[in-house]
Amino acid sequence: MIFATVGTQLPFDRLLLALDTWAAMHRDVPVLAQTGASDTTYAHLTCQNFMDQRRYADCVAEARVIVSHAGMGSILTAIEAGKPVILMPRRADLGEHRNDHQRDTAAEMAALSNVTVVEDSTALCQALNAALARGKDAKLAASSAVAPTPLLEALRAFIWSEEVTPAPRRLGPLLRA
Repeated sequence: MIFATVGTQLPFDRLLLALDTWAAMHRDVPVLAQTGASDTTYAHLTCQNFMDQRRYADCVAEARVIVSHAGMGSILTAIEAGKPVILMPRRADLGEHRNDHQRDTAAEMAALSNVTVVEDSTALCQALNAALARGKDAKLAASSAVAPTPLLEALRAFIWSEEVTPAPRRLGPLLRA
C-alpha cells in the first residue's frame, strides 16, 4: 500500500492529483490518502480527510512507501518508521503555502538515504516506480533508514520549541555529519 499524507492544515490537491494519476496506471497497488480539508474527489485513491493518531500510525506501519508534503511531523514519523519517503513540498508561488519553508525543509531532508524530493507529477510517478522496484518490501533496515539520533533529536527539539529559526539552517550541519 502507498500511504499519502498532506497534513491537516491545508489541502494539497497538486500532490493528490499527481498520485491519482499514478494510481490510475497501477491499479494493483492500493493507495490511501489522508487529504486534509480537500473537497476534491479522486477516482483512484481511497481518501480520508482526517485520521486519529492510531489510524495514522497503522497506515504508516502498513505502507510500502509514504508520499507526503514536507511537513516536519509527517517526515519525522516516516523516518522513525524506516519507510521510504517521497516528499513534494508545497510551493508559495502556486498559492499552496504562505512561504517556501517546505521547499527548504525538503532540500535538507533530501540528504537522507530514504528520502526522495520531487517537484511535479512526472517526478512523483518516477520516484514511486523506483521505490517499488527496489523490492516487494520497500521498508529499509532500521540501521540504514533511520536518521542519525542527533538529527532526530534536533528535529524533535525544533518542532516542539518556541524558537523561530528556520529548520534548514539549524539542521544543515547534522545532515552533513
